[in-house]
Amino acid sequence: QIWMLIHALRQREWIWALFIGLGWGLAAMWYYFAVYRASPATLRGFELPGAQSRKRIKELQAQIHHLDKAHHHSQLGDVYFQQGKLQQAEASYRAALERDAQDLDTRAHLGQCLLRLKRPAEARPLLEGVLTEKPEHDYGYTMMAQAETLMALGETDNAILYWQHVTQNHSYPRAKVQLAELYLAKGKTAEARAEINDVLADDPHTPVFQRKRDRVWVRRAKALARKLG
Repeated sequence: QIWMLIHALRQREWIWALFIGLGWGLAAMWYYFAVYRASPATLRGFELPGAQSRKRIKELQAQIHHLDKAHHHSQLGDVYFQQGKLQQAEASYRAALERDAQDLDTRAHLGQCLLRLKRPAEARPLLEGVLTEKPEHDYGYTMMAQAETLMALGETDNAILYWQHVTQNHSYPRAKVQLAELYLAKGKTAEARAEINDVLADDPHTPVFQRKRDRVWVRRAKALARKLG
């Protein structure tokens, strides 16, 4: 109960926190399965846009059975990715590419999937290929994945260039925080502080759904701010 109460408070789930505090073990167990388990730890802060449901999985599986189209396999891969079922997502994306090897979304999302599976060397050519054809693919999400891939491969200078491009065109906390972390690693305190301050200044004014999606990065920004004093 204490574990779930702390998690609810950190996530700003105030109604849930009230129920957990007053409802003993039952509310805590309900929260565990309904909220905590629904957001896989490996993907918090990295999700593809859009939530999905089991009903949608059934629909796509039926469409694949009857029509076997590439975009149905790709959409199913997105659902699995969102749920943290990365091996199943990879299989669906590869099935989609067998039917349409040129689709940008499938190639980009497979690259992101491989990155989360800790296979950045395999992710890199997929992401680079998509960015060569469409630099602003997925509103900067593909470029963020490429920057994270380069970080995973130890190419921090190249990663900084990608993060800088993203932050010049978007206000994503995911980009600003990771750029700030790289700046700090290189001793560029002023540049890091500017990125962190932007994240913390924007947070109170963003829509609720956006704040929930970005809370992982906001927490990291606050930790960096404390580190900088």
